[in-house]
Amino acid sequence: MTLKVLFFGITRDLVGANETIMNLQKNTTVADFKKALKKSYPVLEKLNSYAIAVNEVYAQDLLELNSTDIIAIIPPVSGG
Repeated sequence: MTLKVLFFGITRDLVGANETIMNLQKNTTVADFKKALKKSYPVLEKLNSYAIAVNEVYAQDLLELNSTDIIAIIPPVSGG
């Protein structure tokens, strides 16, 4: 399946793009997606953490992805 992936904040700077397309197998979970993402973009290992949102909702690792999903990579946010 083909998934649209959006990058925000520092993740956008690290990968050098606002978005990308990733091809993954059916029945891929968010945990599987994270592994594939780090393999495609090892530079993301520089971050201590980041959140994954699926269709604008924060996602847990066991969530199974669908071909119509839009994935967002959201870095930690600090404020003052």
